[in-house]
Amino acid sequence: MADLSRIGERDKLKPRSGNEPHWHRLRQGVYLGYRPSRKKVGGIWFARFYDAEANRNARKRLGDYGTLSGHDVFKQAKADAEAWAETVETGGERAREMETVKDACEAYLEQKPGSIAEGVFRRHVYSDPIAKVKLDKLRRHHLKAWRKRLEQAPALVTRTKEAERKRMKERSKSTVNRDMVPLRAALGMVLKPGAPNTDAAWQEALRPFKGADKRRELYLDRDERKKMIDASCDEAKPFVKALCVLPLRPGALAGLKVRDFDKRTRALTVGKDKNGNPRQLTMPQMIAEFFETQVTDKLPTASLFARTSGEAWNKDAWKHPIKDAVEAAGLPRAASAYTLRHSVITDLIRARLPILTVAQLSGTSVAMIEKHYGHLVRDDAEEALASIAI
Repeated sequence: MADLSRIGERDKLKPRSGNEPHWHRLRQGVYLGYRPSRKKVGGIWFARFYDAEANRNARKRLGDYGTLSGHDVFKQAKADAEAWAETVETGGERAREMETVKDACEAYLEQKPGSIAEGVFRRHVYSDPIAKVKLDKLRRHHLKAWRKRLEQAPALVTRTKEAERKRMKERSKSTVNRDMVPLRAALGMVLKPGAPNTDAAWQEALRPFKGADKRRELYLDRDERKKMIDASCDEAKPFVKALCVLPLRPGALAGLKVRDFDKRTRALTVGKDKNGNPRQLTMPQMIAEFFETQVTDKLPTASLFARTSGEAWNKDAWKHPIKDAVEAAGLPRAASAYTLRHSVITDLIRARLPILTVAQLSGTSVAMIEKHYGHLVRDDAEEALASIAI
């Protein structure tokens, strides 16, 4: 465990997987945490308290203490952590923490560290007037106004390498739906739904657009996926190949650790995914051998698919290598990391694997598989009936 009181030791700390802070024990059940920044000097401080009665940890983000330096930072963070822990012990946690919409979002991130919600909150909530609205004053009209601003905000298509120029497009309904999910989840943790059709029904303003999520149509066959693997740079090639052979979300694949793969049983445990429920995949020998090469000489806590720097892949990191590979392989420009997942799922359905099994492998629901891939099953059923026609 790190000694955060020592400036030299603190400065040597590296960001941990999942954005988990480094912890320093203050007293039994009370810890001070520090998460070093990936982009600048310094970092964010946290407090953690173990509630024995509830049998769970409570955590609070303290901030970066930008106006302080040296030993003063630790002293202030320590004092704030201890004061907060006393507040929790006396039952005053909610009154002190949960005042505004921003507080609810930060509390949500404490429960879901490293989730995509952090980026959504940073871009669309913290700098918006909604962030300062008191939770007990929050009404439907506040969120309707926020939603309108979200719909009008342009969506980033890509950030070009030259001078970091941005290319934007009009935000689609499906994008709006995705960006509303984290805020709806954060508020749902601390607020009860209001009475229907009243201004207190805050949840009604965040209802998703119906029919906005279109079925993915772009499909790459096995030969095209092989071209994409071959065209990928050496750094990205293992990551791209894994996307081409397993029906995993890119984020779930990037979150895998070496310890998640058991060479003896050829079992892969996928723990960090959209649905939050861990699942196991038993892989055929050929794929298992590929995974064995990825875990060789790596520590159990290391990223299974790491960049040359040792860091895990993320959306900003894999975006450009995949686009470059798509262009080099002469594939449709719209192809992306998610196109590979869609293509693998399509092949599994075409191989007549039961829908339930496909849903379990890909970490989604049967309903979603039927919604997006049911037409393939119907086509196969038509062929089967044709084969027995008299």
